[in-house]
Amino acid sequence: MSRRTILRMAVLPLAILWTPWVLAQPRVAVPDARHLLISAIDAPDGQAHGILTGELADAITRHFKATSPIHVDVSTAKRYAQDGCRRLKVSFWQDGVLLSNANAPRRQTIEFGIDYCRDGMAPKSLKAAP
Repeated sequence: MSRRTILRMAVLPLAILWTPWVLAQPRVAVPDARHLLISAIDAPDGQAHGILTGELADAITRHFKATSPIHVDVSTAKRYAQDGCRRLKVSFWQDGVLLSNANAPRRQTIEFGIDYCRDGMAPKSLKAAP
């Protein structure tokens, strides 16, 4: 086996392992999701990711004895003709949540869609962008 082949065999698994880490978007700490909604509207890829912080997030985590912080993912589902307005998919999720009727902790997710503009208001029209 040539040195070149051996090098490829050694480097390929490392590249596969490191790729998700390098491509992952950083999660910013936010006291509420509004910052992420606006960030997703402004982002070239239409996405924003964060960790919910503050007293409410701490209280939710304690109440459900969760093992992770509350993650928030926002992605653009649709662009509207009105400047700065989008249909956004918002997902809140947390690992290790123990519900009162559950046998074991698990990931809990809440997802919803929202029509939202950079100014914090709903769009005046739901006409799609050209």
